[in-house]
Amino acid sequence: MKETASLVNKSLDHLKKELPFAPDVCLMVGTGLGGLAQAIDAVWSSDYKDIPGFPVSTSPSHEGRLLAGAMGKAKIALFQGRSHYYEGYSTKDLTLPVRVMALLGARLLIACNAAGGLNPEFSSGDIMLIRDHINLIPDNPLRGPNIDAFGPRFPDLSRAYTKEIRKEVNDLAGGLGVKLKEGVFAAVPGPSLETPAETRFLRIIGADAVAMSLVPEVIVAAHAGMEVLGISVIANVNNPDDFKPILIEDIIAQAKAAEARLEGLLAAFLKEDRLWRR
Repeated sequence: MKETASLVNKSLDHLKKELPFAPDVCLMVGTGLGGLAQAIDAVWSSDYKDIPGFPVSTSPSHEGRLLAGAMGKAKIALFQGRSHYYEGYSTKDLTLPVRVMALLGARLLIACNAAGGLNPEFSSGDIMLIRDHINLIPDNPLRGPNIDAFGPRFPDLSRAYTKEIRKEVNDLAGGLGVKLKEGVFAAVPGPSLETPAETRFLRIIGADAVAMSLVPEVIVAAHAGMEVLGISVIANVNNPDDFKPILIEDIIAQAKAAEARLEGLLAAFLKEDRLWRR
């Protein structure tokens, strides 16, 4: 644990010197969504490999860069790609960037990913607001001795995804003509994609979408007292009784196809700081 705290402090010290400002918002994007970086007026960037303690992503379409810029009145740290448990990192390793952003002063995490749809009422290309999650990754970033300066020993996750923020985004989406779904997200370890039986199981336990990311970061954000907006782009929807092969190329393509709608929605949300600054 001392080693983890040391890495956090090294990263924190480095970014305090390098970043042009302390961020208000941490925006983390995943598979196929790296183009959202175009939505902010970036004034600074760095590869993850050049930031002490940051894990380096090896996943397709994850560029592995941190950008700093603005969108309206929001000062944003945008993570162009993330790391995953299946890459060999512990969840403590892969959530270090969120921990550092919280210590720099970020009060809102917007976590986006591409996910497989489980709800038969969903369609490829849908955008789903996450209202709750099921963590099936066999690790928790808070496991081990707690650092009280980071957050409480037993953080409450009953409101991990801020209800008031979800409402604001839903209201904005209606005005922009963007249709949103809302549901429960399940995080699995990967990297193998789900079997028909696993898909059926995930449906039975109440999940509407599934992917291999996002939940560890949300746990750390909640531990640090951050607000969270979670968004999944539904890349495909599979019927466990008529299962079709899942190709990562198709997932990336569907995520990219939804980028423009998601960019417009997030831009409208962040430009009205009364909606997210709490």
